[in-house]
Amino acid sequence: MNDVDPSQRGEDHSLDPEHEDGVVRALNRVTRFAVRVLAILMTALIVLGVADVVWVLYQKLVEPPLYLLSINDILATFGAFLAVLIAIEIFTNITMYLSDRVIHVKIVIATALMAVARKVIVFDYDVLGWEYVLATGLVVLGLGVTYWLVANHEDGLARANHKPRRVPGLESRPAAGSTAVRTDPAQDPA
Repeated sequence: MNDVDPSQRGEDHSLDPEHEDGVVRALNRVTRFAVRVLAILMTALIVLGVADVVWVLYQKLVEPPLYLLSINDILATFGAFLAVLIAIEIFTNITMYLSDRVIHVKIVIATALMAVARKVIVFDYDVLGWEYVLATGLVVLGLGVTYWLVANHEDGLARANHKPRRVPGLESRPAAGSTAVRTDPAQDPA
């Protein structure tokens, strides 16, 4: 999110394995172990998901008519692909949590958007009522606005914390159609 340490903001969301309270320290270690187990299980799920996509695609391609997919087959394959991508995003969330000890809200929202997008892609509009489609649209709108707000907030924090870097030699090059003023006498060719 930003480069400020959560403990400097007065809000430490970490599972500190060195916490002063022994019980909290033990619980934090157990929780971090559980998160590692989840990462391992998610990796296995990703591998199985890829194998499933390959198997289903193979089965659909060898059924008569050979090497042709119907629209329903293509949509089902897209859904399976997106399910694997969602699992990868969840794995990314888990590993980022392990390394940063902070839940990255922007990535969680992006994962939720991807999950809803998967659902929208595989909608069967002949079966679903207008209420379900409308509610899903409102969820997409809400997640999109939330993502936009979080991204703008993070960009604002990044701009506020950004210190311009001086790139050697860059300040001596004039922009097209402008006059350059040399700020470093050592670079003056005269």
